[in-house]
Amino acid sequence: MVDYTQEERYKRAKKRVDKIKGFYGHLAGYFIVNTFISCNKIIRNMNHGESFSDAFFDFGTFTLWFFWGIGLFFHFYGVFGKKYIFSKDWEQRKMKEFIEKEKAQESKWQK
Repeated sequence: MVDYTQEERYKRAKKRVDKIKGFYGHLAGYFIVNTFISCNKIIRNMNHGESFSDAFFDFGTFTLWFFWGIGLFFHFYGVFGKKYIFSKDWEQRKMKEFIEKEKAQESKWQK
C-alpha cells in the first residue's frame, strides 16, 4: 500500500512539474514571438514612411502583447492559482518585509 501512495504522489508531482514547465514554455514563446512580430511591424511601418516613435507607439504593435498577455495571465492563474499570490505565507513574508524596512528606517535616523 505504501508503494501505491508513493507512486500516486510521484504522479501528482510529475503532473504539477509538467504544468509549470508548460507555463514557462508559454511565457518564453510569448516573449519570443511577440518580440519578433513587433520588430517586423515596426520595420514595416518605418519602411512605409513612419518615424520610429510613430511605428513603435502604434496601437497595433501592442495589441498582440496585450491580448496574448491576458491568456498568459489565465494560464499563470491556472498553474499557480491564487495561493501563489495571496497565501498566508505570502502575507507573513510581506508583513515581515515591511517590519524590517521600518526597523531599518528607524535605525538609520537614530544614529
